[in-house]
Parts: sequence; C-alpha cells; structure tokens
Amino acid sequence: MNKLKLLSISIGLIYLWFGALKLFPNLSPAEGLAGETIELITFDIISGDVARILLAIIEVLIGIGLIIEFKQKLIVKVALCHMVCTFIPLFAFPEVSFAQAPFAFTIVGQYIMKNLIIIVALLMLLPTKNGKVQNIGT
Repeated sequence: MNKLKLLSISIGLIYLWFGALKLFPNLSPAEGLAGETIELITFDIISGDVARILLAIIEVLIGIGLIIEFKQKLIVKVALCHMVCTFIPLFAFPEVSFAQAPFAFTIVGQYIMKNLIIIVALLMLLPTKNGKVQNIGT
C-alpha cells in the first residue's frame, strides 16, 4: 500500500469517526462550536441540531469517500472547503479560540490550528490535471 493511500485512509478515518460522533447528541466535543458557527454563517437559518446532523453526514461521507477513494477530486475539494470553514471560530468567536490573541490559543484554538496539517495533507491527495495523484516517493 502506498503512502498516499495510507494518508487518504487516515484522514478518512478521522472524518468518519468525528462525523459519526456528531450523529449522537453530546458525544462530540466540537458539536456546540460547530453548531454555533453554522448558525452564524447561515444567519440562523440552520439551527444547532440540524447543523449537527448535516455536518455529521457531510463528515461521514467525506470519510467514506477518502477511505474507498471514491470521486477523490470532488471529496478532497469538499473536505478542503470544510477545513477552511473550521477556521471561522478564530474570527467569529475569538474569546473561545484565544487565551490571549493572537498567539496564545486555548485548547479550542489549538484544535482548530491543527487543521493546517490536514489541509496540506488533503492538497497532497488532490489529483492533478491528468487525473492522477502525484506520488511523493517511496
């Protein structure tokens, strides 16, 4: 199994696991913040519970897609959009993200910032124009 396949599976497992937790109320430590963020960016059109379920479904589907490498280009692009959105609380809820802005993160801020690694890893999985994922060596 090559390194990129392992990378895709590992990110997929994280998405699948974290998404599955959101299917059950009060299991995900991120569900409250995610719900508040989605309510904010949708101007309260999508409520917290609906947001939690929709986010859970999206994350589970991303996870499955990454694990089985189904429609990888689309899945990676959706995951990248999702990852970019995870940074919204840094600006929308700085009191939750920072102990002392802009450098001293709370645990929530650290949880968000670690997504930079996932973004770069997803970029590694993004197929090139010829439809192939560029191999990173052996």
